[in-house]
Amino acid sequence: MTTSENSTHFGFRDVPLSEKQRMVDDVFHSVAGRYDLMNDLMSAGMHRAWKDALVSKLRPPLSAQKYSVLDVAGGTGDIAFRIVEAGGSGVEVTVADINGEMLKVGRERAEKRGIGHAVRFAEVNAEALAFPDKYFDAVTIAFGIRNVPRIPVGLKEMFRVLKTGGQFFCLEFSNVDLPGLDAIYDAYSFRAIPEIGRLVTGDREAYQYLVESIRKFPDRDAFSKLMRDAGFSRVFATPMSGGIVALHSGWKL
Repeated sequence: MTTSENSTHFGFRDVPLSEKQRMVDDVFHSVAGRYDLMNDLMSAGMHRAWKDALVSKLRPPLSAQKYSVLDVAGGTGDIAFRIVEAGGSGVEVTVADINGEMLKVGRERAEKRGIGHAVRFAEVNAEALAFPDKYFDAVTIAFGIRNVPRIPVGLKEMFRVLKTGGQFFCLEFSNVDLPGLDAIYDAYSFRAIPEIGRLVTGDREAYQYLVESIRKFPDRDAFSKLMRDAGFSRVFATPMSGGIVALHSGWKL
């Protein structure tokens, strides 16, 4: 078998494919209670604006008609809460995450916000979504796809559970393409973020992995091809903040 069939990357390290999920789980188990802080450190607070942009593109309906969204790898509920609060009474979101600690944080947050009735949480693997074919009106994933060990498998699963005529949105860190910003961002990412993570949370290794995993993620064109290979049509990638992140979208037609 080839290396690509048997191994994957954990940060910059090649690890057996069977081991990556466990290692990713360990990272997010470590930071689950401080996930918002983690995102603030990784993005200098910009993740909030990027997530708002995703929901604005999704445009959940304001009516009472049922509109069902699946948010993959969204354990703490950040995207789900935004969708519910932006839509009408018919909007409901299922948060799917493989990490039970992240889901626990999400459930607690949903109850505190008084929207537990509109958000449900399911401990499932992105590579084997435990939902029927063509079940959801929309599927989202924010800053989670790069942690799926077999990205093509995860994309095909998300395509499978999406209704015909439904849209898929993926928000992910990308390749900086603004001259000058790339050097600044690299310096901040590799030198500052792991050290800040150590000082604030006591877990430097988790933040080191997260920075490295961003650099190993496919560029916008390569990821767009993966989406098309999974079946999505009208695939677009919209860079934001000089290419630090990109909002990928596609339709199931």
